[in-house]
Amino acid sequence: MKQVKLFESRVQERELLETHIRMRAANAAPLRILEAGCGRNWPLELAGIEYSLVGVDTNEKALEIRKTQIGDLDEVIVGDLRTVEFEEGTFDVIYNSFVLEHVVDARKVLDNFHKWLKPSGILIVRIPDRDSVYGYFTRTMPFFVHVMFARHVKGFRQAGRPGFGPYPTYHEPVVSRRGMHEFCQDNDCLLMEEYGQGYYLEWPGLASRLMRLFVATASLISLGNLPWRYNNLTYIVQKDGGDLPGQEKRPNRNVAESHG
Repeated sequence: MKQVKLFESRVQERELLETHIRMRAANAAPLRILEAGCGRNWPLELAGIEYSLVGVDTNEKALEIRKTQIGDLDEVIVGDLRTVEFEEGTFDVIYNSFVLEHVVDARKVLDNFHKWLKPSGILIVRIPDRDSVYGYFTRTMPFFVHVMFARHVKGFRQAGRPGFGPYPTYHEPVVSRRGMHEFCQDNDCLLMEEYGQGYYLEWPGLASRLMRLFVATASLISLGNLPWRYNNLTYIVQKDGGDLPGQEKRPNRNVAESHG
């Protein structure tokens, strides 16, 4: 596969996602957006466009926090993304951020997303790459290490408590660059954007240099099979069946060619 493009900041990443949603809004208003796996708040700024936001999550405590403290969801559903039911072609946008790595049979969830999207609807997926240095160590470390790291290194004092991450992970093969490319090929989808988070090594002081040395060395030991310049991946995938305003229809073979 070609070398992945890198985001240099969270702001750059957020702006790209917002731009694509606004492009979709130009062709369908109001938008119906599914936040598939809810965080504690909606991270994107979409002022000026009409949309309704549906939130689905299995974690009742997290949903209750979102519902009572934030109150930005138009519809709240406690449910499993593998089994919850929506009619085919329900949503213009599906946003799924760091959820698939926590799911057994994650491919089933992606297949559901494809079914629930309207023609030319867009799927935004953010995942760790299980085949990166970061992903390798994340999926091989015991869960309690994740909790301790979040509490004592990242400073998230509530980490691991009800309603707060981190949550147990499985990192199935689809949770990777190769897995996402295969999903797009199998469903004849258009892979519009693929980026890695290149800013994950921005730690203060000496910690940044030590971490960079560690992951670069691990990649070298793996003979380059585990990339280290990014940890997480962001995808924007368009369901086949229509074009966005101002966008020429590109043949789906481009998705296959991106493996080269």
